[in-house]
Amino acid sequence: MDQKANSKESNPGFFSGRRGRRIKAAITGYTFLLPATVVLIAFHFWPVFYAFYISLHRWRIVKQNYVGLANYSRALHDPDFWQALVNTIYYVVGTVPFQLTLSLVVAYLLFQEIKGREAYRVSYFLPYITSTIASGAVFAWIFNPNHGPVNQFLKAVGLKPLKWLLEPRGVFDMIARSYGMKSAPVHGPSLAMVTIFFFVIWFWLGYDATLFLAGLGNIPKELYEAAEIDGANKWQLFRYITVPLLSPTTFFLTIVAVIGSFKAFNHIFIMTDASAGEIGGPLGTTMTVAILIYKKFYEIPTYGYASAISFLLFFIILVFTLLQNYAGSKHVHYG
Repeated sequence: MDQKANSKESNPGFFSGRRGRRIKAAITGYTFLLPATVVLIAFHFWPVFYAFYISLHRWRIVKQNYVGLANYSRALHDPDFWQALVNTIYYVVGTVPFQLTLSLVVAYLLFQEIKGREAYRVSYFLPYITSTIASGAVFAWIFNPNHGPVNQFLKAVGLKPLKWLLEPRGVFDMIARSYGMKSAPVHGPSLAMVTIFFFVIWFWLGYDATLFLAGLGNIPKELYEAAEIDGANKWQLFRYITVPLLSPTTFFLTIVAVIGSFKAFNHIFIMTDASAGEIGGPLGTTMTVAILIYKKFYEIPTYGYASAISFLLFFIILVFTLLQNYAGSKHVHYG
């Protein structure tokens, strides 16, 4: 018995001691991470690498010959890609600033002590939990040029009805012509694209406002009280306390909104298909890069070329995100 005891003491277990406990803790941690890692590799990383592999080939229904970066070169020389990119930038510029500004105003109003503010908060958040397919179809009907409620209202007040989702002309050009000018220097996004802007702002307003409300709740009330004692008015409180201390929330929402706008697909697909019967119409004026990828992948189909456009879109989003992070590092206040 003494020999066995001495043998155990002289040969401690693999997981004994400080080093052994660290190894055991690491194995336990990686064991818990393993299921999530397998899912990420199988459903996220592997499809990305395989899509890049497809982009290097001429690939229609089946794989054909290896073409290297020819699909990327083709995209960079394709007028359709550049027009889709311009439409996408119109989409980003026409939605992100407005939805963030309006959501901040709504959040600031709902943060005040007003009667029924909980009901207002719920009502503003409802669009975000609504299916984009269903709500997009409803918006297509609302802006229907023949019997939609918006045109019916314009007729009732004596204004000329508009084509909305069927109008390919740029809004700046339309405004210039309404004032007797031949055309505007910049045509701008089409009225069809602007109609989609209305849906996007309506859809994301409640989500952004909810996060702004959370940010407002984290601002110490003592700062407002001290500023009021020093004679600050409501605008000064908002300008010099609320806006700077909400910058982390604004920064986060801006990144999410820009990335989401570059990838927008569902509502554009539904609204253009339901109104004009042409995805990305009319005349390609709502053809964003995401819609172009869909058309190249499913309608033609050219899988290799569509995959190449997807990676170009990825790099564009990456560049914009890095620029936003650089700007945020200089203007975001975390305390």
